[in-house]
Amino acid sequence: MPPLALKTEDLEALIAEFQSLDAKKTQVLETACPPPSPRLNASLCAHPEKDELILFGGEFFNGKKTFLYNELFFYNIKKNIWVKAEIPNPPPRRCAQQAVVVPQGGGQMWIFGGEFASPEGEQFYHYKDLWVLHLGTRTWEQIKAPGAPSGRSGHRMVLSKRQLLVFGGFHESARDYIYYNDIHAFNLDTFTWSRLQPTGTGPCPRSACQMTPTPDGNGVIIYGGYSKTRAKKDVDKGTIHSDMFLLRREGKEEQEKWTWTRVNPSGVKPPPRSGFSLAVGPGGRALLFGGVCDEEDEESLEGDFFNDLYFYDINKNRWFPAQLKGSKSEKKKRRRGKKEEQTNETEGEKEEPQGPTEIIKEVMAEDGTVMTIKEVIPATQAEEDSEEEEEDEDGEEEEAAAMAPLVEPCPRSSAMATVKHSKLYLYGGMFEVGDRQFTLSDLYSLDLHKMDQWDVLVEMDPKTQEWLEESESEDEEAKGGDEEEDGEEEEDSEEESEEDADHPPVKAGEALADYQTRTEKYWLGLARANMGPDAKEKKVQKVGHAMAKVFFEDQE
Repeated sequence: MPPLALKTEDLEALIAEFQSLDAKKTQVLETACPPPSPRLNASLCAHPEKDELILFGGEFFNGKKTFLYNELFFYNIKKNIWVKAEIPNPPPRRCAQQAVVVPQGGGQMWIFGGEFASPEGEQFYHYKDLWVLHLGTRTWEQIKAPGAPSGRSGHRMVLSKRQLLVFGGFHESARDYIYYNDIHAFNLDTFTWSRLQPTGTGPCPRSACQMTPTPDGNGVIIYGGYSKTRAKKDVDKGTIHSDMFLLRREGKEEQEKWTWTRVNPSGVKPPPRSGFSLAVGPGGRALLFGGVCDEEDEESLEGDFFNDLYFYDINKNRWFPAQLKGSKSEKKKRRRGKKEEQTNETEGEKEEPQGPTEIIKEVMAEDGTVMTIKEVIPATQAEEDSEEEEEDEDGEEEEAAAMAPLVEPCPRSSAMATVKHSKLYLYGGMFEVGDRQFTLSDLYSLDLHKMDQWDVLVEMDPKTQEWLEESESEDEEAKGGDEEEDGEEEEDSEEESEEDADHPPVKAGEALADYQTRTEKYWLGLARANMGPDAKEKKVQKVGHAMAKVFFEDQE
């Protein structure tokens, strides 16, 4: 179907077609499977009774086509395995929905709203349906109750005592869009919707904010979010919000009253951003991870992506950044004896840091494209990294190859996050480089009590990345000279090296130095992917050269 040709009725027909396919499933089928494919804007929840995570829905864009999912996955935390559950009559495919788990009836996962997009991503359908997954019986049920919020996506939903509270979101059509700041409540006992009418001044309309229930269950905190307005000449201007509000309930259920209050937290606040991930940690602390801050000008839109973690202590009304303590590795123990000897030599050479330091992170895709993203680290961290780099400068190549640096998720937005047994789990998301979107499928965990290090549960596989462009085939045909030869060489390399994990092959009579120079970009990208985005550049170079050398010698 050509872009802009789809009307709402067409999208509804497409959704109905997918539902007819789902209707053919009459039995529950659960099968062990590989980790889910790359996606963003899905729902990730912790099972209320079992050591499992639940992943539902999401979207993926490959440059030409948008894919929407209604797949349901269970992740067994103890066994580190994924199970795909095919359950009859599921909700239609969607993304940017909200999901909340409750412990009643053997465990339930409630889902409201979200959106469906045409394959070309030009038209959108916003859901206003409410579903519940009965985890004990493995059955889906649609709850049809009057008074539901209008269709929307990017909203937020939390459990507050025996109510599901829905706030904000947006609705977009081909010609216009609208952002919301209304708040609705769904009663889990009476199965009825009601629109709350709080007193006081609340947040302006927005989507993708942070919504966290207060520990006493009598209120919610709203922080940040995103909205856009249409300026002159049909130009859209986005706004990243960084304000905070408290919605408080007072009185008994029949006479309860809600009040908005502006909140001014203390501490170190997160820099403004959108697309951050959120969860609730131990003690009712709100967690905020990652996101993106878009820099707009007349010709382009570029974003700075984050991978930092912040906590908001609701009881103290205070923000503070998370600080990883790191594990006590043998490498650090060996350094202790050298540190005192080096102190006097390095003190005179040190300069006071003047500000944050920008570092570059790279990930290599299957087609050889190196995705480069920027991250700004605080001056204190940059100073520590500088000291560490000096200590390791004289290390041997073998030691560098064996080192295990502190690994963190790469900067990203629209990732899925949840907390189970005081551990934060982070899955997927995306970042952009130029016009290209890089969608992730990795899974990390972080012990929020120890705060020592991120554990990689599912590694990101660069080969799962797919990106197509409209003029891709035409551009390839138009290439000539060296570019064409290089393209043929890359294709030949891929075909010839399937048995060698697609590593660049060694040419006949080629010397090691020549091979390392010719393939340096590939091996450094592979080393960066294996060591993590925060590994020092010198270490990445040493490990990359060592890997190239090992492969070269194996081919002789």
